[in-house]
Amino acid sequence: MLVKVEELSKEVAGFNSSVAEEVEQFRIRLLGKKGEITALLKEFRNVPVEQKKEFGQKINILKNAALEKIEALKIKAEETSAANHGLDLSMPASPFELGGRHPLSVVRNEIISIFNRIGFAVSEGPEIEDDWHNFTALNFPEEHPARDMQDTFFIDPETALRTHTSSVQVRVMENSTPPIRTISPGRLFRNEAISARAHCIFHQVEGLYIDKDVSFSDLKQTLLYFAKEMFGEKTKIRLRPSYFPFTEPSAEVDVSCQLCNGKGCNVCKHTGFLEIMGCGMVDPNVLENAGIDSKVYSGFAFGMGIERITMLKYQVNDLRHFFENDLRFLKQFKTAY
Repeated sequence: MLVKVEELSKEVAGFNSSVAEEVEQFRIRLLGKKGEITALLKEFRNVPVEQKKEFGQKINILKNAALEKIEALKIKAEETSAANHGLDLSMPASPFELGGRHPLSVVRNEIISIFNRIGFAVSEGPEIEDDWHNFTALNFPEEHPARDMQDTFFIDPETALRTHTSSVQVRVMENSTPPIRTISPGRLFRNEAISARAHCIFHQVEGLYIDKDVSFSDLKQTLLYFAKEMFGEKTKIRLRPSYFPFTEPSAEVDVSCQLCNGKGCNVCKHTGFLEIMGCGMVDPNVLENAGIDSKVYSGFAFGMGIERITMLKYQVNDLRHFFENDLRFLKQFKTAY
């Protein structure tokens, strides 16, 4: 067997090839499961005791030499292949381009971050809701238009795709003890025709604050803080009386137009303001429905469309862009959020 080791040593020393397939075949013939060097290693137990030391040293030297030779030839074969294909292996690799966040996710995370800074926690809930949490507990009367098939995607008479994340706020109130300070971001569904200003799927962030002695001025200052953090320190807000079943009194919130700086333009219809959300003091009936004593506690709520905020912040004029997955549009949004 020592003679065989010597013969293989000479063969390893003399082998040379720049073809990857030939190098691999040489490796398999010597070091594969049924290779010649592998077979010699298996025969080590049959070597006479007086020859074991010499044989062991020589077979290890042979194996290491074969491994080094094969590795060197593999590198040589790769370089030869690259040269034949016009590749320069010394050039730096092409950069790996990472994906970016969707603009709606960017703005959603920014909104959450702003309210986190003033103590609002994040609450989430199911997108398929029952009638109680989506309508009844929120003071929607039986004849309210939102309960019609024309406005809501019903799964059955008692179950629908949620039309607002106020349903999450009901669940929070049912399972928490005031003080409560939470925002509820999420996806919503309404039976609307798709256009540049509307979609059957959209996203909202709704906020809720309940404690003793909460007033409308607390609501106004919270929303003013949000508007300045989101749109800039010079941003102004305007509240207009409105109506929502679950708040009383209620208001629509406008911010000064970012395109004309409040001077008036076609986008803001020359008013200098653009609507961004609805708000109001939580109706006592809603508090009672959730098991909270309305004589002890009061609170405010607000809700804004993430698409609306994003369109204002980035001056996007067609809501459908957010759902078309056009990379030319999406690659414009870079952020740390």
